[in-house]
Amino acid sequence: MSFSSDVKEELVHLSGHELHCVVAELAAIICFSAKVSCSESSGYHIILETENIAVAKRFYLLLKKAFCFQPRVVVSQHESGKKSHFFTISAEGAANVLQVLKTAGLMNNRGQVDEDEYLTDNPVLQRTCCRRAFLRGAFLAAGSVTDPERNYHFEITCVDGREAEQLRDFMQFFGLDAKIVLRKKYYVVYLKEGSMISDALNIMEAHVAMMKFENIRIVKDVRNSVNRRVNCEAANINKTVSAARRQIEEIEYIRKTVGLDKLPENLRDVAYARLEEPDAALKELGEMLHPPVGKSGVNHRLRKLSQMAQQLKESGHI
Repeated sequence: MSFSSDVKEELVHLSGHELHCVVAELAAIICFSAKVSCSESSGYHIILETENIAVAKRFYLLLKKAFCFQPRVVVSQHESGKKSHFFTISAEGAANVLQVLKTAGLMNNRGQVDEDEYLTDNPVLQRTCCRRAFLRGAFLAAGSVTDPERNYHFEITCVDGREAEQLRDFMQFFGLDAKIVLRKKYYVVYLKEGSMISDALNIMEAHVAMMKFENIRIVKDVRNSVNRRVNCEAANINKTVSAARRQIEEIEYIRKTVGLDKLPENLRDVAYARLEEPDAALKELGEMLHPPVGKSGVNHRLRKLSQMAQQLKESGHI
């Protein structure tokens, strides 16, 4: 299974929540995945159609636990001949459906299904634990999370921009700085930062998945840190080798034109030291001199030699 499927499988098996949290999670699944329809003959219906058995199972169990009635279940195969099944869970009966919609805060005082402000003023979402449950339900219904071995990406798909904005604002309650992007005809609320995805998993109570995510993230961070350090050291070595090669070329030019014996003693000593030890660092060159000279002193003398070589090339004398 994918990492996202593992997370959902863990969430499906969570238990022991208070009834108000069960209702909040159920409200999220209805908002993000189920369809609420109404007919003159039979009133409101709630129908969830999904290929994900975990989501179907969770929706069924939440309805049964919170409202004590048996939802209707239909399992069918895809018309395209796919091996996977298609699950349809429906809540029928006017009294049952009205009870679900009113209890979940999805129906206003006028008896209308109100999906425009379901996150803003919904009385079901006043407790922090219920907000956690709602985010869990939204993820189960319309969310996914990428395997952290590949990259960091957590998302929940919304059918319209208003719903996406409400969900983004809702997630900010937990300090999750979510963004919104339009993908085809859907609005996607997403997280890209590893620490925030870890927090989201923790908020939803997917603790096993969070620990797995954190372990992978730590290994990747250490690996990236080591790679950066190795690259930095390699760049420094290349820089040192290039500088030493240039210094040797300049010293050789001085020796061929005017001779090193014409140089002041301090410059002559460092010139011979560089020719003898072409790969030595500045500190090592300084320790070879008598008396020893610090790194900055060696660097200053080599710059003087470079200036002399340049002057020789331009004017023919020092």
